Amino acid sequence: MNSFGLENQVSIVARHPDIFRPDWWHRGKIAIGVGGAVALFLFGIVQLDIPFHRLSDGMVRLGGFVQLMLPPHPGSWAEVLKYLHALGETVSIAFLGTLGGALLALPISLLAARNVVANRIIHLLTRRSLDTIRGVDTLIWALIWVGIVGLGPFAGILAVICSDFGTFGKLFSEAIEAADKNPAEGVRSSGGNHLHSVRFGLLPQVFPILLSQVLYYFESNTRSATIIGIVGAGGIGLQLAEQIRVLEWQKVSFLILLILMTVSAIDWISSKLRFAIIGQRPIA
Repeated sequence: MNSFGLENQVSIVARHPDIFRPDWWHRGKIAIGVGGAVALFLFGIVQLDIPFHRLSDGMVRLGGFVQLMLPPHPGSWAEVLKYLHALGETVSIAFLGTLGGALLALPISLLAARNVVANRIIHLLTRRSLDTIRGVDTLIWALIWVGIVGLGPFAGILAVICSDFGTFGKLFSEAIEAADKNPAEGVRSSGGNHLHSVRFGLLPQVFPILLSQVLYYFESNTRSATIIGIVGAGGIGLQLAEQIRVLEWQKVSFLILLILMTVSAIDWISSKLRFAIIGQRPIA
């Protein structure tokens, strides 16, 4: 049986030599690309003069910090309640910011989609505006809004809205452009106008994708809301920064564990919802 299989393979190779001939040009391009990436990485390390000798010393100091953080201890029950309240603020910032950014981005994404608005000027201005807003990081938006509306979760919500507005505008418009045009053409052929074709032909296709993206960014923004809390935008990040400032490392580790459990829970729930929305079952 094995000899027959070997003879069969030899005969196939003999009949189709072009298919089984090694493509040295393709392999060479891959080798050049990988070698160029490695060379660029090494060149960047040399140019930036990265002090690798500090890494070993830093790992020793990190071990010392870990020893100070163990075992995690929140302090009194009053402090636990305060931390849980701050954690609720962080989740609220992420939820309201994500929802607000998605609601604002949906109509703008229609203007940025080529198959919805054919005017190139409107399309260009909308895309460049979204690029400008998306080019500013969430932390920078938090610093801006803290200076405008003051400290607290309101500034954090506005920061997440601004950051997600630009991101959702791009993602939503690309999802709309990638939608199948046949349903929209079917609506128009049955007597509907352009708005009807968008409402009944395009949006039903992309709504599951848009909702999946919103759920993913809600989980991601929970982590972002923790970071922006450090600069005064409220939430658990503010409590974390205060405990680091006073060197209460056991409380710091407790807060980190609390954040990790919350993000993991939100990630699990949002993953289940995403798979339910797009009609698939998660692997685990």
